[in-house]
Amino acid sequence: MTNHYYQTNPESPHDISTWPFELLDQKFRFTTDSGVFSKGTVDYGSRVLIQTFSWQNLPEGKILEVGCGYGPIGLAIAYASGRQIEMTDVNERAVQLAKQNARQNQIDNVDIHFSDIYSTVHEKNYATILSNPPIRAGKRVVHQIIEEGYQYLQKTGTLTIVIQKKQGAPSAQKKMTEVFGNAAIVKKR
Repeated sequence: MTNHYYQTNPESPHDISTWPFELLDQKFRFTTDSGVFSKGTVDYGSRVLIQTFSWQNLPEGKILEVGCGYGPIGLAIAYASGRQIEMTDVNERAVQLAKQNARQNQIDNVDIHFSDIYSTVHEKNYATILSNPPIRAGKRVVHQIIEEGYQYLQKTGTLTIVIQKKQGAPSAQKKMTEVFGNAAIVKKR
């Protein structure tokens, strides 16, 4: 059977490892496993999102991360900002790792749980939604994160995603403009 990080229950044999990584001037320890995205390091796209995301001017309210994987984006931002962050993923193995990583990094201002995109999120008025979307799951999934995100945001809320140009950034930007009326490139690398 082929296993993908965007499947609910990857069946690949476990290959657990724990390693240190610095994000936002804080040293974290991440435990990862086979069957999750970027198991050997915090991927470049996630690092760019973490480094460029600004929570200081957001409206009051929770932050939602869709597709949290083992947790580097949500945990780094929860630690640095002190804001409450709901972190979701469709991959049960990733959800368990994110919970474990929250505990081992002593981050408790997070709510981590399974959700197929927005199917079981706990709010309807997030200050912002963040995502390093599962590109390999296909354009339909990426566009669903964008399209459905609108109804889960406050009126002044934002949606921030990271996508490489060659992996669909132009079409995602076009979709964001269609849905939200505007879209801006915050950082290009």
